[in-house]
Amino acid sequence: IKELNRIAVTLEEALRSGGESTVVVGIGTIAIHLRDLAKSYKEAQIAIEVGKVFDTEKYIINYENLGIGRLIYQLPTTLCEMFLVEVFKKNPIDSLDQETLFTIHKFFENNLNVSETARKLFVHRNTLVYRLEKIKKLTGLDLREFDDAITFKVALMVKKYLTSRGIDS
Repeated sequence: IKELNRIAVTLEEALRSGGESTVVVGIGTIAIHLRDLAKSYKEAQIAIEVGKVFDTEKYIINYENLGIGRLIYQLPTTLCEMFLVEVFKKNPIDSLDQETLFTIHKFFENNLNVSETARKLFVHRNTLVYRLEKIKKLTGLDLREFDDAITFKVALMVKKYLTSRGIDS
């Protein structure tokens, strides 16, 4: 696997230095037999497609590391729209301002750790707690609770997926 990633990095750098502005390398599962090659190729294509939606800052995407993004990508858009309506009964996700969304992303980046997130945001811990309470009032979800945090994270990913499909829900 390390060797495969090294080759992918070399390939990506060579293509970029050859004049390509954006190069994304998709990696499928290892094909032991020739009959597995088509499956691996398809996985690499899916890795690129899913990566363009959920991992926009990455240029090398491994099919085996797509996680929940791959699952969301395979859902019908109508189901995704229904999910967002159910999760955000009180207010649509679009009603959250940029500062609030930035706070949420930082909170997730810091594994729901209030003190660490406050430090990274350069705000007092109580300020962050106040913001999280505000989010709870707006959405009905308490991001300090794991189940609510996971629901919100999945909803953000579903929203990103729908937006990539040109659907504004």
